[in-house]
Amino acid sequence: MKQSPARSYRSKKHPNVASVMNPEIIQHYHAHVYYDPVSSRDRAARLREHVAAAFPGVTLGRWHDTPVGPHTQSMYQLAFPPSLLASFLPWLMLNREGLSILLHPGTGDAYADHTDHAVWLGSAVPLRVNVLRKSRKTPAARNHLFRR
Repeated sequence: MKQSPARSYRSKKHPNVASVMNPEIIQHYHAHVYYDPVSSRDRAARLREHVAAAFPGVTLGRWHDTPVGPHTQSMYQLAFPPSLLASFLPWLMLNREGLSILLHPGTGDAYADHTDHAVWLGSAVPLRVNVLRKSRKTPAARNHLFRR
C-alpha cells in the first residue's frame, strides 16, 4: 500500500524509527553557488557555463552580487528536478571550481530545507535563518502541497 507523500511512514529498513519523512515530498532541488564579486566571480561564471552546457534541465537563477534573503554572500541559484540529482550532484562535487555550494531540497518548508535538510559542498557560509523562520510553515499548513 503506497503512502501519501505528505505523511510519514514506518521504515522497513529501520523498524524502531516510528516516523520518518517520505522523500517523495521533495518537489525540486536548489544549489546556491556562492562567490565573491571581485575574486571569484570568474570561476562562478565558468561553472555556470559548464552547468548550462552539460545539464540543460537545470534552471540558472539570477546573479545576486549583494546578499539576498537568507544568503549573506553573493550567489546564484541552480534549480533542478529530483530526476537530475543522481547525475548532477556527483558532477557538481567534482567541478565546483573551489566554490561553496549549499544544496537543499524543496519540500515546502524553506527553513528546514536550508538548515536541517541541507548539505554543503566546500565551506559552509553563514545564513540569516531568521529570514526563513518568519515564513516557516507548519506540517499541517504544508499538507495541501502534498495531496495527490
